[in-house]
Amino acid sequence: MAKIKTFEQACKKLGYDPEKVLPKVGTMPKHHQDATVAHAKLVIITEALNDGWKPNWKDSSEWKYYPWFDMSSPSGPAYDVCDDWCSLSNVGSRLCFKSEELAEYAGKQFQKLYRQYFVLQ
Repeated sequence: MAKIKTFEQACKKLGYDPEKVLPKVGTMPKHHQDATVAHAKLVIITEALNDGWKPNWKDSSEWKYYPWFDMSSPSGPAYDVCDDWCSLSNVGSRLCFKSEELAEYAGKQFQKLYRQYFVLQ
């Protein structure tokens, strides 16, 4: 498992320019700007960590993993567990991982970005 530790490392691995790949959010309401940029960064980080793997949403036997957070914490999301046993969806996610280990790593390493994405501030 390649240990991508930063957004910039993920961009380098994929051949993206970190200065050019992020969306321009200046016209969005201020309270949505950080979440939009965080989502874009997480999509790129997920792509880099998955090393070319893409989920097959037509294959229900293929496991897909997500970081799972306890959002009731007063300080924001705290990493809890990761699994797909309690998450059902008919819609694909750009933020899923090919292994439990990758989901756990991403949830811990990029917890601040997940907080910016999930928590309305």
